[in-house]
Amino acid sequence: MNASAMAESTFKTQGLSERTLIEMIRARARRRFDGLRLGIGDDCAIIRPRQGEEIVVTTDFSLEDVHFRRDWHTPESVGHRCLARGLSDLAAMGARPVAAFLSMAMPQELLAARRGKSWVERFLDGFIALAKRFDVPLAGGDTARAAERACFDVVLLGAVKRGHAWLRSGAKAGDGIYVTGTLGGAAAELMALERSPQRFAGLTKAEGEHPHVFPEPRLDVAKKLAALGLVRAAIDISDGLSTDLAHLCEESGVAAEVDSSAISVDVRAMLAERAGWAASAMKLALHGGENYELLFTAAAEARVPQRIAGVEVRRIGRMVKRSRGARMKLRDEDGRVTELEACGWEHFREQLRRGQLNSGWLRSGR
Repeated sequence: MNASAMAESTFKTQGLSERTLIEMIRARARRRFDGLRLGIGDDCAIIRPRQGEEIVVTTDFSLEDVHFRRDWHTPESVGHRCLARGLSDLAAMGARPVAAFLSMAMPQELLAARRGKSWVERFLDGFIALAKRFDVPLAGGDTARAAERACFDVVLLGAVKRGHAWLRSGAKAGDGIYVTGTLGGAAAELMALERSPQRFAGLTKAEGEHPHVFPEPRLDVAKKLAALGLVRAAIDISDGLSTDLAHLCEESGVAAEVDSSAISVDVRAMLAERAGWAASAMKLALHGGENYELLFTAAAEARVPQRIAGVEVRRIGRMVKRSRGARMKLRDEDGRVTELEACGWEHFREQLRRGQLNSGWLRSGR
C-alpha cells in the first residue's frame, strides 16, 4: 500500500469500516500547511521544502505491550505519545516539523464504538491534538488489520537550514554538557501507573504535567536554541541520560564528566524513592527514559540561558578527551568520582534491573 492515500485494504468491523476511518482521518487532516503541497488522497504526498533547507526524517514504532498497554494508557495518551516520540527526534536535530505519516495495524475491536467513540477515534484525538499544537500536517500513512496487538508506525519529516542540523558527532573536548527540564519524572510516573492504572484513566488531554502519559517534545526550546547558534551536538533523552550521553560520546569521540549535584531531579522521582518504588531518585534521573528532554553541548565560553521557552536549562558537566579509562564519569556531592555506566533502555537486552528500568519498557506478564 502507498504511504499517502491510506488506501483501503480488506477488513471491516461492526463499527468503522476502513474506508470510513480513512475519510475521517482525511477530514481531520484537511487544512493548508506551509511546505505540504498535497496530502492524503493521492498515491504520494508532495512536500516542498523552503529554499536553502534540508529534509530530516525519523521513524518510530509504538508496539502494544512494549511501548503502551491498553489497560494502563488511555487511547488519547497512546496517540499523543506516538507522535511525541518523533517530534522529540526533530527537536534534537534543531529541525522544524514539516509532515507526519501514520501507519496503523490494529485488531478489529479497536474500530468498534463503545459508548460513543471507538478506541481508534480517541487515539486520533490525542494524535491530532498534539499535531495541531505544533502545526504538523498528517500527510498520509497506511492501515492494516492485526490479529491481537496494535502497532503504530510514525514517520516524521522535518526541515533545517542547510548544514545546520545538530548531530551527535559535533561535541568537542571542553564543551559544557547541558540538559533541559527535570529528569526521572517519566520513569517514576510509569511506576505509579503500573501500581494504580485507575488513577490515570481520566487523563484524556495533555493538561498539567504528566511526563510519561503526555510527554512534551521540546520543539519550542529547540527553535530558540537554534536561533542562538550555540549548540554543537545534541540528542534527546528518550533512552535515559546515561545511555544517550554514551551515544553522544561515542559519535563525537570524546568522554564525559557529569556532576550529580547539577542534575535537576524531578519531584516524582523523589516521591518514588520515598515510597520504596525505586532504589534512588538519582538512579531514575540518570537511567530512566522517555523524558524527551534535550541533551546538548556548547563551547566552554558559550553563554547558555538558564531558561529557554519557559524550560529550565542546566549545565551538568563537560566533555573531555578520550582516555583508556571510563568513557563517562560521575562526581557526587562529596567529590567522589565513579564510572557512569549506560544503564538506560536498550531493545533486546534480556535483563533490566529495577530502579534502572526505562519507562519505554512495560512488563506485559511474559
